[in-house]
Amino acid sequence: MKSTLAPGIRLITSFSRDSWYRGFILLLTFLFYTAYHLSRKPISIVKSELHRNCSTVIRPADLNITNNVTWCDWPPFDQDNYQTLFGVLDNSFLVAYAIGMFFSGIFGERLPLRYYLSFGMLMSGLFTCLFGLGFYWNIHSLGYYAFIQVMNGLMQTTGWPAVVACVGNWFGKGKRGFIMGVWNSHTSVGNILGSLIAGVFVSSAWGMSFIVPGLIIASTGILCFFFLVEKPEDVNCSPPQHHNDQENGETEPLLHSSSNADRTINGAISTEPQEIVEEHTEAISFCAALSIPGVVEFSLCLLFAKLVSYTFLYWLPLYISNVAHFDPKQAGDMSTLFDVGGILGGVMAGLVSDYTGGRATTCCVMLVAAAPMLFLYNSIGQRSLGTTIGMLLVCGGLVNGPYALITTAVSADLGTHESLRGNSRALSTVTAIIDGTGSIGAALGPLLAGLISPTGWNNVFYMLITADILACLFLSRLVYKEALGWCGRVPRVRGFKEI
Repeated sequence: MKSTLAPGIRLITSFSRDSWYRGFILLLTFLFYTAYHLSRKPISIVKSELHRNCSTVIRPADLNITNNVTWCDWPPFDQDNYQTLFGVLDNSFLVAYAIGMFFSGIFGERLPLRYYLSFGMLMSGLFTCLFGLGFYWNIHSLGYYAFIQVMNGLMQTTGWPAVVACVGNWFGKGKRGFIMGVWNSHTSVGNILGSLIAGVFVSSAWGMSFIVPGLIIASTGILCFFFLVEKPEDVNCSPPQHHNDQENGETEPLLHSSSNADRTINGAISTEPQEIVEEHTEAISFCAALSIPGVVEFSLCLLFAKLVSYTFLYWLPLYISNVAHFDPKQAGDMSTLFDVGGILGGVMAGLVSDYTGGRATTCCVMLVAAAPMLFLYNSIGQRSLGTTIGMLLVCGGLVNGPYALITTAVSADLGTHESLRGNSRALSTVTAIIDGTGSIGAALGPLLAGLISPTGWNNVFYMLITADILACLFLSRLVYKEALGWCGRVPRVRGFKEI
């Protein structure tokens, strides 16, 4: 009787060596940036523990106190201006992150990505742990915590340009929106895991809410050092195509079926000579990256889209705790629904933009829909548990969908724009410009929320709705261009060729 291969072995051998490496890199970079976001989340969960409603807390019998209102708070956050102090912590991180991001892409193009990412994750782990150790060392200095946040913000800038550049080195344009929409769920997965891990310790020993995530990201830094492969050529795999033929449409799937031809540059899957891929290898200048069509518009759009997203990231648990009167752990767990919606929104945005070829229009439609949904969430979102869950999922999808699309597929499209003539080293700088500009909004959002929230949460939501509308306006020219393409008046080419 003729022996046949086991089904599992047939499945393994049905994919080529290149495909396995691509899948491995996708998984590895997913884990890396999940760890980055996981280590950012604890501060939003711990806020409601640092300043609590002490009248509802059972006081230990042996505790001698002079103030029944703030006895359970953690100084200096026991003051009436605690929301402003929380804003200082948020912006110490976010301003440092925004400033550092513009330089991070430049370093990322000139340093080995494996070393750069490993260093960044190890140092992020160190500073995240140092914040948590303030609980055990009984530190009550705002300056200490603000300094830790500044340093952590700078270290966290090593992540995004490097992982996007690495993925861009391995993957071409085929179904990039969908694949990167799924891959970009690392942001929401990290937020969810960070919330759940921090929630386990927040009521008993909030220092561990930082120390455990810090150890996790440091561990992924070690994993990166031993296993990350920066470029396909380093392991004799074929590099991807970054430009598709207009006539043939999508010519290169992200994961190829097994064949010997897909390991050659000029084989059946390649429609362009190899020299186009390797024509320029010098790092691109900052001004040259800005001149790429579409970079400025998407950067400014992301500024306001990220303002909304990061306001939710840092203030949603406190909002739920204050308005719905949940305890810190319940508020943190409930806030993860916003990130679950973000995963679905990111995947949906990628699918729709792949199908229509309209990255800008997809973002614009979701941003327009997000504005009334934010108003409704603030108005009726806390009436019942079911309403809260549904509104958080919908708002998370509409808010984070455009943010996810711009920071992944759009950045990769622009970073491999045909005007660069194959210079893949531009990808890190373009990504840093777009995300760095967005990070300015990420810093402004929580700052404005801290300043506005004492006047009422309604005003915070009006600010978020205004930001959504402004984000749409910056995309209006690109949406018009895409509409002309659909009407057949201008060539319609994915990747912003004619924008």
